Amino acid sequence: MKAVIQRVSQAKVTIDQTTVGEITHGFMILLGIHQEDNESDVEYLVRKISKLRVFEDHEGKMNQSIQEVAGSILSISQFTLYAETKKGNRPSFIEAARPEVAIPLYELFNEKLKSENIPVETGEFGADMQVALTNDGPVTIIIDTRQR
Repeated sequence: MKAVIQRVSQAKVTIDQTTVGEITHGFMILLGIHQEDNESDVEYLVRKISKLRVFEDHEGKMNQSIQEVAGSILSISQFTLYAETKKGNRPSFIEAARPEVAIPLYELFNEKLKSENIPVETGEFGADMQVALTNDGPVTIIIDTRQR
């Protein structure tokens, strides 16, 4: 799994001009699922994200987790994170998990974040989504479970 995690002051996802998910303070996460990912990848990623200390403490240092600042997450499925661009100009997405694998793992990822007492909003898997955000900092972290 690859997660692009952006610390945001606001983020929302819109489908057909209707807002389906919106947060203020927290993380906007783009989640790509590899064809070989499994539940252990979900558990590792949730553990890392829930404990990631990138929010400022009272001294202005990045020292607090999303849980400590009562932040929320906007979680967006993003198969294009597994684009292969070495050959030609048209990306290949052969490494990305098929929907029958990706959807259950994406749903599990969101449920496990919720079980850590983090509010989670989502887009819709496979939909044409418009995502808007204000990156706070900017702070952007990439975690790849294949590189642990």
